[in-house]
Amino acid sequence: MIVPVILAGGSGTRLWPLSRQLYPKQLINMYNQHTMLQNTVLRLEETRHTEPPVIVCNEAHRFMTAEQLRQIEVDPHAILLEPAARNTAPAIALAAITLGMQEQDPVLLVLPADHRIENTAAFHAAVHQGEALAEKGYLLTFGIVPTSPETGYGYIQKGALLEDNACEIKRFVEKPDLQTARNYLTAGDYCWNSGMFMFRASTILQELEIQAPDMVAVCRKAVAAGNQDLDFFRVDKTIFEQVSADSIDYAVMEKTRKGVMIFLDAGWNDLGSFDALYQTEAKDQNANVLKGDVLTHDVTNSYINAQSRLVAAVGLDAFVVVETKDAVLVSPRNRVQDVKQIVKQLKALKRPESSTHAKVYRPWGDYETIDISQRYQVKRITVKPGAKLSLQKHFHRAEHWTVVSGSAIVTQGDTEFLLKEDESTYIPLGTTHRLENPGKIPLELIEVQSGPYLGEDDIVRFDDVYGRKKGQ
Repeated sequence: MIVPVILAGGSGTRLWPLSRQLYPKQLINMYNQHTMLQNTVLRLEETRHTEPPVIVCNEAHRFMTAEQLRQIEVDPHAILLEPAARNTAPAIALAAITLGMQEQDPVLLVLPADHRIENTAAFHAAVHQGEALAEKGYLLTFGIVPTSPETGYGYIQKGALLEDNACEIKRFVEKPDLQTARNYLTAGDYCWNSGMFMFRASTILQELEIQAPDMVAVCRKAVAAGNQDLDFFRVDKTIFEQVSADSIDYAVMEKTRKGVMIFLDAGWNDLGSFDALYQTEAKDQNANVLKGDVLTHDVTNSYINAQSRLVAAVGLDAFVVVETKDAVLVSPRNRVQDVKQIVKQLKALKRPESSTHAKVYRPWGDYETIDISQRYQVKRITVKPGAKLSLQKHFHRAEHWTVVSGSAIVTQGDTEFLLKEDESTYIPLGTTHRLENPGKIPLELIEVQSGPYLGEDDIVRFDDVYGRKKGQ
């Protein structure tokens, strides 16, 4: 029995401004109609003996993760919430411990949620081979057969051949410079480190007990003190924050004697940068990847993505231009790894563009800021059918709601009334209120906020069906 463990807790800073802290790349449809998380799960459909997945994600992404699984009609085995980012080893330990508590010892297929794999048949064949090896007690990783001297990936050197398409691991090596990467490609005995793994839950826990006993001890305590919350399992935040951050490569795979690598040649890419996106997309006659409303003149070898408006470019070669409603990125393709430096600056300046888009997703729907200035803010709010916001009040702002489409049940103080299309109401400062969509179509309304402070943390919640706290 294989239980997929999908690691969906990344932040995707190198894909800013498409990817943001609260809406990262794994939750975005980067290359087709599905998001990267959805593609990862759907890729497993033809894999034999695969159970529903365990998803490990950031607490802030829990509702979007659950909604995206619902959209593709997948009922996960569990959604484990990481209260803090601690890299892959603790995340895998949480999944293995949780499954062990349920008296199971499945083979875990660990998959990051941000990979693209073109040849799913080759992927399924490798998983099938990996299952047999994992059941024998090996710790499997998948080595990608390299096609170019990439400097953005770690490498794994092949050891003695174990069976067809599988070998022992001689050593892991860090991301190389270009000349070293060329040497690896010429030598022919190196693979890219994919970050995908297979092993029995008991086997990886035994190895972690040997190599990182303190980590396992903390994870066990965090799981034991955790609790089920709606569709999610929350590990204890205070305990889990004590665990040391480490990757499964450093914690186990580089030290174990049970390591085995299966070769995978399946059109793999981890889509970690805009250059990676460029490399995997279809090009036009000028070797450009153009998305959205884009006009060009004398532009070649470039990736241009317009999300909300016309983007015109002249005289560019090998550039990346990405436009969203609240930000524009311009970079040479060979410098896109440095986009994370812009994100660091945004965070240091405490600018919201580092964490959120103009459109912000909530479990009940979404809202988008249309205009903002001193003492007022205008939002477009969409509430899903049957959903409702929390019962709340604000200390610093009043709100005026106008229904554009659909209908709303409004709670205002001690009264409750129905608001229809083209009708409006006013919520005075300090008044308890709630908004609910009783209909079968999305409720859309315009909200005008006014007051001296308009931050999202000015919320006092009295009742919330989603269990959220202030500011969530």
